[in-house]
Amino acid sequence: MQADLIQEARRQAEICNACRYCEGYCSVFPSLHAKRAFTDGDITQLANLCHNCRGCYYACQYTAPHEFDLNLPAALAEVRRDSWESFAWPQTMARRFNTHGGAIVAALVVGFALIFAAIRAIGSAGGEGFYAVLSHNAMVAIFAPAFVLPLLSILISVRRYWREVGGKGVKFADISGALGRAAKMQDLAAGHGEGCNFEEEDRFSHGRRHVHQAIMYGFLLCFASTTVATLMHYVMNMPAPYPLLSLPKLFGLSGGVLLTIGCIKMVALKLRSDRHVGDAKAWGGDIAFVALLGFVGFSGLALYALGGTALMPLLLAVHLGAVLTFFLLTPFTKMAHGFYRLAALIRDAQRKRLSD
Repeated sequence: MQADLIQEARRQAEICNACRYCEGYCSVFPSLHAKRAFTDGDITQLANLCHNCRGCYYACQYTAPHEFDLNLPAALAEVRRDSWESFAWPQTMARRFNTHGGAIVAALVVGFALIFAAIRAIGSAGGEGFYAVLSHNAMVAIFAPAFVLPLLSILISVRRYWREVGGKGVKFADISGALGRAAKMQDLAAGHGEGCNFEEEDRFSHGRRHVHQAIMYGFLLCFASTTVATLMHYVMNMPAPYPLLSLPKLFGLSGGVLLTIGCIKMVALKLRSDRHVGDAKAWGGDIAFVALLGFVGFSGLALYALGGTALMPLLLAVHLGAVLTFFLLTPFTKMAHGFYRLAALIRDAQRKRLSD
């Protein structure tokens, strides 16, 4: 990790620890105030607890032009991004994505779509629906490794993070507490429960919290759709295609709508936000990832709507290209944030339990 980013975040954290004006703002400050000195692992943990709600920045009396020049949300955002890049496996891809995210996403989606279009003949022997374009076996052969390998990469990365922040043996209470906070997006409501200042500067808003919830639950519904369809195919001997009122379709449609709307709203919020209170280097990569995730949802909905028309083969190639790009890039994009964030919440729950 970059020592200068850690050192600057440590300097600001020490000033905040002495001031304590923002003690009730969010989950970061109780954890920050529990320490008298900060190791590199402590700073990394605080950075991954931070949701960049920015309330502390707009309330702070020591921001520029004060000589302390505090901007703790930006300092922690830079450490957070650097930690993801440093712990990622392989590391080079993570650093490339943050600087060239848009180009990488566009190239992979178009490239994979062209590949899927070119191998259309693989599934042309007797399949129904989408399988008439690409066979079930071909889809499994392509997407099973594309799911398992990124998952392995994330597990390696989070294990490195866990060691860095001094994580100990996990208890069920630590995990359940962390999942509860994540499910409610509790920290985006900030300590006072009025919301955060991400898009409204010194005005509080729950907009970012609701958008995060739409994206998270939209993604989980889409994942549930795929999981249920897999069980129906292999366990219940009920292969696709499925009717509109089946669980795979209901989960997929509702998830796709939430994902698409949530990603559009998130891009709008990011465009309105003050970039200097976050990590400017990661802005392009963040936008590219949100756009990719939203396009996965939108192209899936388009496929549902036009699946019975002559456009279906083209739409399927584009959608599968977007999905494959998403899977392969997951360990190197903002999607990895969810795993690091959950690990940080579990570690914070441990801290509280062990300090009682």
